[in-house]
Amino acid sequence: MAAALTPRELSSVSVTPYDKIRGFLKTGDIVFCSGGYLFSKIIQRLTKSTWSHVAVVYKDEELGRVLLLEAEPFVGIRLIPLSKYLRDYKGKKRPYKGKIFVTRLNIPIDKEDLNTGISFGLDELTRPYDNREIFRIMLRILFKMGKRERNRNYICSELVRDVYAKAKIIFQLRDSYISPDNLWKDERVEQRYRVL
Repeated sequence: MAAALTPRELSSVSVTPYDKIRGFLKTGDIVFCSGGYLFSKIIQRLTKSTWSHVAVVYKDEELGRVLLLEAEPFVGIRLIPLSKYLRDYKGKKRPYKGKIFVTRLNIPIDKEDLNTGISFGLDELTRPYDNREIFRIMLRILFKMGKRERNRNYICSELVRDVYAKAKIIFQLRDSYISPDNLWKDERVEQRYRVL
């Protein structure tokens, strides 16, 4: 499991310049974000976590691109260059407001299974973000209610969970929902780099 980190501890981890680690990133790496935006803070508070967002790396070796497969609020499932987070987040000519860590599973992953998972995620591109799920999670936390009904919309952690499920790697729920923190606390997740 990646070590639990408080917001203060996140800040103490040194940043590795992206250009130094870009070549070492692999398809299937998991990116965790601790955002400084209002929506990020709501997620962190609801889930009692440092993390507000999670995505999967898809590295296109032929084109030399490092992309994130993610479910973004009000946008849906998309591919975005990791460099956009670092230099021009949301087209505002400044980086993502927060911290970004790259992790990797510390188990062997069959390449064909991983490709199946990534292909599943790519097939889900443009599927809507489940904007109401955050509210439903809040109700489940407050009223200690059970799991939700499955639908075809996603929040970020559901997308990552399902990509890995298609790759035959199952993340266990610790709560009645899956959050970035649930993924971070999995014993197979190993912290590699802080890039922002």
